[in-house]
Amino acid sequence: MSKIRPLGGIIVADFSRVLAGPLCTMTLADLGATVIKVERPGTGDDTRSWGPPFSATGSTYFESVNRNKQSVALDLADPADREMARELALRADVLVENFKPGGMDKLGLGYAELSARNPGLVYASISGFGSAGGAHLPGYDFIVQALGGLMSITGEAGADPMKAGVALVDVLTAKDASIGVLAALSARNSSGHGAHVEVNLLSSLQGALANQGQAYLGAGKVATRMGNEHPSIVPYQLLACADGSVAVACGNDRQFARLCAEIGTPELSSDARFATNSARVAHREVLIPLLEDALGADTGANWQSRFTGIGVPAGKVAGIDEGLAYAQSLGLEPVIEVHNAEGLTVGKQVRHPITWTPELDAPTVAPPQLGEHTESIRSWLGSTAGPVPGSRDMAQLNP
Repeated sequence: MSKIRPLGGIIVADFSRVLAGPLCTMTLADLGATVIKVERPGTGDDTRSWGPPFSATGSTYFESVNRNKQSVALDLADPADREMARELALRADVLVENFKPGGMDKLGLGYAELSARNPGLVYASISGFGSAGGAHLPGYDFIVQALGGLMSITGEAGADPMKAGVALVDVLTAKDASIGVLAALSARNSSGHGAHVEVNLLSSLQGALANQGQAYLGAGKVATRMGNEHPSIVPYQLLACADGSVAVACGNDRQFARLCAEIGTPELSSDARFATNSARVAHREVLIPLLEDALGADTGANWQSRFTGIGVPAGKVAGIDEGLAYAQSLGLEPVIEVHNAEGLTVGKQVRHPITWTPELDAPTVAPPQLGEHTESIRSWLGSTAGPVPGSRDMAQLNP
């Protein structure tokens, strides 16, 4: 069975920088789209200088979200370069940008102006707080985590609020933007027209609050920080054991009964205070010390093995290195090698997370050096027809 590139032939003009936009466009590139990244001459994407850490080829931050792209250096303040940028947008199927709302309009690169000449264009705008009352606010993941409510429910009870350990809101927004772009491309297949897809960090965060957001809207319950505890399930948290802690997630009463039997306290599962999940939630302060007393008899790794063997979800707390090794042990192949223009391996990255049947023919091109493809892209933009340089799919230009 042959491999596939679902977005083969799609041209993406990437006017984004930092994380949410570049992760969206890298997702499209992983699926086979030809992505041309527009960068400032001399400095490029801000994240090129964000480090340490640096790999042998550049900032690991930049590299994490920019593989499988071509880089063209254009000064959008220069009329000639701005015209090149406009020509790129007119030839593109998709444009992704994260300027402040209105910023692209000032450059003559806004949706209304471009779509009038390229009606099939799918134009994705990413901002911090939308294009209405929050249009003037800069969009930083850390600030949105604070203002949007995520930080208020992250951290230990009674301690300071905490951000997530990765720029989670940017990542969520990138995934929302990718979904919007793919839906708009699908709709274009029948309508022939593109669309303006707008996403913002605050809305993506609030959409991801899931049960915590609905607890407020449906029951007036405003969640607070509970550390690793779950507001509605017990035990569903880290539990102390002989050498640290183990994560345990009992999603139903059967799993709890198996847990109790395995740690040598079967009587707990029939105790009226703990026999049902609702009862355990009401009496968590009594139950958790009893469980931890028994768990002190063994290590986290051993409890993980023992609990997994009886169908109780559990895991020791692992580092990122251990997490990748665990995924590899499960046959998930989480890491790919990336290659430079000569085909030489220059690094490793976390692979695109979707597995396809038929198999996805995912490209493995290393993140570009600043302006690496400027000459070839400028030559292409100055021509009247022909495939995108470096595009294995030989995508034809839009008329």
